[in-house]
Amino acid sequence: MMVACLLFVLMWALMAGAELRFASYFADHMVLQKGPACAVLWGYGDPGANLTVKVYQGEHTVMKQTVQADEVLRIWKAVLSPMAQGGPYSIEVYQFYKEEVTNITLQDVYFGDVWLCSGQSNMEMTVSQIFNASKELAEASRFPYVRVFAASLAQSEEELLDLPGIDLQWSVPTAENLGHGDFSYFSAVCWLFGRYLYEMLQYPIGLVESSWGGTPIEAWSSQKALRSCGLSEDHRRVPVSYPNSGPKAFSVLWNAMIHPLLNMTLQGVIWYQGEANTLMDTDLYNCTFPALIEDWRKAFHDGSVGQTEQSFPFGFVQVSTYHRVGVDDSFPRIRWHQTADYGYVPNKKMPNTFMAVALDLCDASSPYGSIHPRDKQSVAYRLHLGALAVAYGKDNLTFQGPFPQQVQVDVALKLLNVTYNQNIQLHHMDSKIFEVCCSDLALCKWKPIPIRTASFRTVTLHNLVCPQTVTGLRYAWTEWPCEYKQCPLYNIHSLPAPPFISFSHNSPVWVVS
Repeated sequence: MMVACLLFVLMWALMAGAELRFASYFADHMVLQKGPACAVLWGYGDPGANLTVKVYQGEHTVMKQTVQADEVLRIWKAVLSPMAQGGPYSIEVYQFYKEEVTNITLQDVYFGDVWLCSGQSNMEMTVSQIFNASKELAEASRFPYVRVFAASLAQSEEELLDLPGIDLQWSVPTAENLGHGDFSYFSAVCWLFGRYLYEMLQYPIGLVESSWGGTPIEAWSSQKALRSCGLSEDHRRVPVSYPNSGPKAFSVLWNAMIHPLLNMTLQGVIWYQGEANTLMDTDLYNCTFPALIEDWRKAFHDGSVGQTEQSFPFGFVQVSTYHRVGVDDSFPRIRWHQTADYGYVPNKKMPNTFMAVALDLCDASSPYGSIHPRDKQSVAYRLHLGALAVAYGKDNLTFQGPFPQQVQVDVALKLLNVTYNQNIQLHHMDSKIFEVCCSDLALCKWKPIPIRTASFRTVTLHNLVCPQTVTGLRYAWTEWPCEYKQCPLYNIHSLPAPPFISFSHNSPVWVVS
């Protein structure tokens, strides 16, 4: 297998030609990762050629470096010195080969933070498809230092060195380049996330979109990551297709749309995917998702010569809703598995991660189908709070809704007291969103239990269902648990309580973990 891959890479390099050029995703107007990390430049030249890389600010040379193209693959790579945020800069590469000098140039380059945005169709949805689209598009030009780039849809059976195609080369944002059509670049969640970050950080943000609708996590995972969860080509199953469905084959999007980006120095990743896995390997997601995160972290770290942090921040959106009456519990199971079955992040299996809860952002009248809710502003806002806390170390910033710490059974008063880690805001009394299990777990039949009161950090449930023996409790364990922003439990910052499931193990008081 390794020999075949090397032969493929060599053949691809020979077909690429010998002219001096940058790799596909280097272009005018781009953002490179600022210090303390070092940005990586790479491209193609003549075999063994000597090259000089210069970074200019105006007429002043701020950096100079000499590198050499590989004799066989003809690839050159330059690790720049750490650069402070800002710009504009120009970058020029000179090649010296057989007494001939050629050069290539990048203009209007800024240094800031680079974020990769990936996933399926809810990440693909463009700004023109969301609520208040005309206003969002009209305001795009106010953010010239949030630069955008989108890879073309592509799949491959082999790991590619460079992107097969680009839909949107690095651009200064305008109404025209943020909304080319339905699900066809540029991502609304990615754009809004970057814009919110820029408004807080006030320095350049580079956004790289690489996403494809209707795709399972297996397509975005390397063979190595899949094997760590016991998956191989022998286990491949073809699920029922969702709207806007894309390829399902193992690793084909990793090969064509992620592997070519590995040399890029990143600040972090945001991910919006999971709906496709409600129909495919659902109960493996608690392995495949942490495995993808760990694998991407190592691969980007290695590809960038150690410049992308090995534990870089990874944010994700917990899936929203689809059917009002779910046919099964695959959506709540995916939501739970997205947290590696902890219910919250960061946790031991998913360190340095952050999550936007979206189960209350349902949109039954979405013209793109209810699986594609249009309120991407709330999604991106909740994501950016997590990024500020986890990626940027903003202390005392609440970025996730209240999560239960303890459940206490009061047999005498027929009550269940659920203690949360934050003060609760009770939006309304609800008789169905909490459910209890009274029987042996193997035969568990969940039954709704009403909220009686809520104060400070405690929600009290009226337990007439099984006052003697409670074996389990769960919250929002349905595909469509509430109407738009009307789940019962939020914190004082209007962030919804995430779903949870917990079991007592025959104890009247138990800790939720």
